[in-house]
Amino acid sequence: MKRKRILSGMQPTGTLHLGNLEGALRNWVRLQDQCEMYCCIVDWHALTTLYNRTDQIAESRRILVAEYVAAGLDPQKCAIFLQSDVKEHAELHLLLSMITPLGWLERVPTYKEKKENLNLEPEAISYGFLGYPVLQAADILVYRANAVPVGKDQAAHLELTREIARRFNHLYGEVFPEPQSLIPEETAVVPGLDGRKMSKSYGNAITLADDADTIAAKVQSAFTTPTKIRKTDPGDPENCVVCRLRRIYDPNHFQISWEECRTGVRGCVQSKRELTELLNAVLEPIRKRRTELLSDPTELDKILSNGAERARATAAETMKVVREAMGISTA
Repeated sequence: MKRKRILSGMQPTGTLHLGNLEGALRNWVRLQDQCEMYCCIVDWHALTTLYNRTDQIAESRRILVAEYVAAGLDPQKCAIFLQSDVKEHAELHLLLSMITPLGWLERVPTYKEKKENLNLEPEAISYGFLGYPVLQAADILVYRANAVPVGKDQAAHLELTREIARRFNHLYGEVFPEPQSLIPEETAVVPGLDGRKMSKSYGNAITLADDADTIAAKVQSAFTTPTKIRKTDPGDPENCVVCRLRRIYDPNHFQISWEECRTGVRGCVQSKRELTELLNAVLEPIRKRRTELLSDPTELDKILSNGAERARATAAETMKVVREAMGISTA
């Protein structure tokens, strides 16, 4: 049976954090042995908000390649490449933009959320900012992907891609499969140091680049139980960042520490010290591999070149079918 084809991607906006690792990368690493994987670094998407800071994108692209591989993605098993190295993304984006109603884009929830959360000036809300879901659809459809691995909170984002695929197929014939959300059975929601969802924009993240001392300092600042002043005071592990992170990184034994916290047998100092040890044990091999890759630009270039070659072959095949279906083929 033909393997399922999957497209996944992230924006190059700096080093990844534990939320990215547990919420996405771990799942991608599992899937690369089961599926035909295309792992994209969507650098054109980053221009929607970093159009005036493009130097940051260039550096972040290399960091993201290194972190993909350091986290366990194997360039021999999946194509790791830059979106901007496969021009077929841009061509399909242009063609799809011609058939996508403006109203579809204006009702995308993330468009409204980003406008509000980023406090953008009117002149910063560009056509690309509004139309990024069409480029996102092109990223997926140019590989005729069957599925996209996403978290539960992102599943609705794929619906617009499916709508665009349906509209294209209705107008020009069946070309694109409607990609489905591939949601892992259980994905850890990683809390940030302040209790909100971990995010670089909130400044509450532990990153894959943090060294041992930085992690210790960050864990020391993490939100616990406000009413647990003394060791003997009862804690509330369900709402304690340190305890919730302990549950993710010590799944077989966290119940003991939680009960000790709840009954006042354990203090926050001990919990933070042990969590720091757990996190450093997990991140040390990733940090080491990341550092090795970033010190070898030739290896990173080779990974991207090979990945782009594989991606272009598939994307070019799709665009040949698209042009023929639309009656604009030059062949």
